[in-house]
Amino acid sequence: MGRPGFWDDQEAAARTSAAHARAQRKLSTFRELEAEVDDLGELAEMAAEDEEVAAELSSQLVSVERHLAELEEARLFSGSYDAGDAVVTVHAGAGGTDSQDWAEMLLRMYLRWAEQRGFEVEMKEASPGEEAGLKSATFIARGENAYGLFAAERGVHRLVRISPFDSSARRHTSFAQLDVGPLVDEGVEVEIDDTDLRIDTYRASGAGGQHVNKTDSAVRITHIPTGVVVQCQNERSQTQNKAMAMQFLRSKLIELEERKRAERLAKERGEVKDVAWGSQIRSYFLHPDQRVKDHRTGHEAGDAQKVLDGDLDDFIRDYLNKTAASSAS
Repeated sequence: MGRPGFWDDQEAAARTSAAHARAQRKLSTFRELEAEVDDLGELAEMAAEDEEVAAELSSQLVSVERHLAELEEARLFSGSYDAGDAVVTVHAGAGGTDSQDWAEMLLRMYLRWAEQRGFEVEMKEASPGEEAGLKSATFIARGENAYGLFAAERGVHRLVRISPFDSSARRHTSFAQLDVGPLVDEGVEVEIDDTDLRIDTYRASGAGGQHVNKTDSAVRITHIPTGVVVQCQNERSQTQNKAMAMQFLRSKLIELEERKRAERLAKERGEVKDVAWGSQIRSYFLHPDQRVKDHRTGHEAGDAQKVLDGDLDDFIRDYLNKTAASSAS
């Protein structure tokens, strides 16, 4: 970074600067942990005779555990795109209005979790359901390890509850899917043939003012060979929406390649389990009891509402630890 001409290539310099900032944060966390651990021995001796020091020791232990957890989590991200930003899409599954309502609940859960993690979020598309909820929604999450963290949540999420849309108050099962791809810039090569694309324009819905409602500014792009569909409607013009949709398409195609690679590795390790990323990963029960169970790790939480309010760290950490252990074996 100190070399002459470093900032001549603005994009490359920005990537290097961001990598430097990430390394500095990790090093700072490690140095703080070192200093706290050095103090523990002396505090432990003094705590045996002084209650005030004992309280300070307890506080120091909590801080050490927190810093250690941060470093342990950072160790789990070794993928090419894990440290970068993420493109996140929620899709309603089978189940009509109930599933569309569930998709909106799932979106709220992830927006709350992203806020708690300190991520910057940009909504890029939201297609409302016919009666309630959402058919789909896409947002960008920007922050350290955003892709690595959100990728741990990729898959189908199942909700079991008494339907608020059923006049007979029967129990319904709803499904929604989370798709996650890395947000990549134009420097990352992704082979896309223009003849493989079908580009449609339509009128944007939702917020955006009179201009959005009166022009076909929203863009939907279909990649014919893979069937991947992306769309964007929140930018100011059709040109900007198209550019953003193309970026989403690059993200999806990279995600597809990452998925194929993961499936090949699983087969090489002799894993029998279905590793399709679209398979059901977690169930949220709101009736008859309230709990959330992750089917990949067996991790359970008894307070379903707390999870729906964004308390996801334990689920994600368990899955990342399990994946890391599987990769090492």
